[in-house]
Amino acid sequence: MKRTPTPEEREREAKESHCRAPTGFDPATSEKARRGQKLRLFEELEDTWLPYLTPKDDEFYQQWQLKYPKLVLREAGSVPEELHREVQAAFATLHKHGCLARDLVRVQGKDLLTPVARLLVGNPGCTYKYLNTRLFTVPWPVRGSNISYHEAEVAAACQTLLSLNSYLQLETVQAWEELVAKERANIDEVPVCIGPDFGLGIFDGPDEADIRSRSAYNVTLLNFMDPQKMPYLKEEPYFGMGKMAVSWHHDENLVDRSAVAVYSHSCEGPEEDSEEDSPLEGRDPDTWHVGFKISWDIETPGLAIPLHQGDCYFMLDDLNATHQHCVLAGLPPRFSSTHRVAECSTGTLDYILQRCQLALQNVGDVTDSGGVSLKSLEPAVLKQGEEIHNEVEFEWLRQFWFQGSRPRKCTDWWCQPMAQLEEMWRKMEGVTNGVLHEVRREGVPVGQRNAMVTAILASLTTRQTLRREWHARCQSRIARTLPADQKPECRPYWEKEDPAMPLPFDLTDVVSELRGLLLEPTP
Repeated sequence: MKRTPTPEEREREAKESHCRAPTGFDPATSEKARRGQKLRLFEELEDTWLPYLTPKDDEFYQQWQLKYPKLVLREAGSVPEELHREVQAAFATLHKHGCLARDLVRVQGKDLLTPVARLLVGNPGCTYKYLNTRLFTVPWPVRGSNISYHEAEVAAACQTLLSLNSYLQLETVQAWEELVAKERANIDEVPVCIGPDFGLGIFDGPDEADIRSRSAYNVTLLNFMDPQKMPYLKEEPYFGMGKMAVSWHHDENLVDRSAVAVYSHSCEGPEEDSEEDSPLEGRDPDTWHVGFKISWDIETPGLAIPLHQGDCYFMLDDLNATHQHCVLAGLPPRFSSTHRVAECSTGTLDYILQRCQLALQNVGDVTDSGGVSLKSLEPAVLKQGEEIHNEVEFEWLRQFWFQGSRPRKCTDWWCQPMAQLEEMWRKMEGVTNGVLHEVRREGVPVGQRNAMVTAILASLTTRQTLRREWHARCQSRIARTLPADQKPECRPYWEKEDPAMPLPFDLTDVVSELRGLLLEPTP
């Protein structure tokens, strides 16, 4: 099969990031290098499609065993029927209450609205970041938690997703242990989805704890899309697989070599055609599929695996790092629940609260003028404080309010923590003002003053740049098209000369002043 991409297609594919996780197989690879890889790949392809396989191809299962052994499929019939009913009812409930919404993400300096509507559910206080967008969990009711939901139906749906999470954890551990056991036994004949070269050399011995920790899903990212309501979906560019709901990508922000489990529910009728019975060449465009390929490999055929109501698939070990996957749209609406071990070392409420407390340890007594005194003027202490100031403002407060009222659609769980973070941020504004007071104070030795300026200048310059960017994003044309409850809010924001704020929102003059101080000649 031949195809000739248009110049617009080549340019678009070369420039666009992958929809969910544009990280490439090497986490250290820059965005510019990734675009170069895509361009070179297009050059190698010239005017031909790469080969891919579906279940009606004779070599499909053999290729799966040999090249994709860490990909495991559990068809819907192996999942308890009661769990199917509860999960699908939970999807319908959350959709009915408007809990899922398309994300306004940032890709290569441009705001884009994702074609897929999403909702993050998971452990209380966890977040998940993708495409420069931090999502805040609707907490599921883990043991010991006390969560108030706006609707009893939403509470039941979150409980169901927690039950699904527990089920998928057990299934993941079982699949992982089966694969490890078969490798150790050096069995030549293996069932479908389980290959002989699983290659888990990372295990020195039977390490059940390691397997369980890499299967301990702490969040699920729910996805929904109705292709019939999408005016435009990208064509899959390498294999000619058809319309994509989600482009080729690696899932990002995960614990290294952790598993991913996906429960898929396409809203089809009870009668579904078998992929093998389809007379069409290639994959059936009416049926949802997940596509897999080895990253930047043009020799190995890709796979297009049909997904039906209640099917589950699992990506084990380093599959997510060495392979890429995409979601190929069918005709009916589809939900999925994608369970993951999110890397939360810098993404939990506890983490950012501790960081804020660290920054505020430098706050002394209130001065006669109403400002704050600082316990230390050491450059390292000042630098750390301003970096934390930026972190809480741009990674938490502005991310939260940029999503409008979405994070509060199901529960008010995040309201009190965000109020607490905003209060701590206000104190940090006072700290910055205190540092500027010291810098401007007469009699400060030039060397000490320059050291203080150098310590804070980069953070304040970044703060000014990011405030402009976030303010512009909130006023952008695409932001104005969103429903009222999803419209971004530029917060914190205050007008010039606001008596409640020690410093202006616009730091242009402050940054210029600091740069000028560094340029002054030493006496």
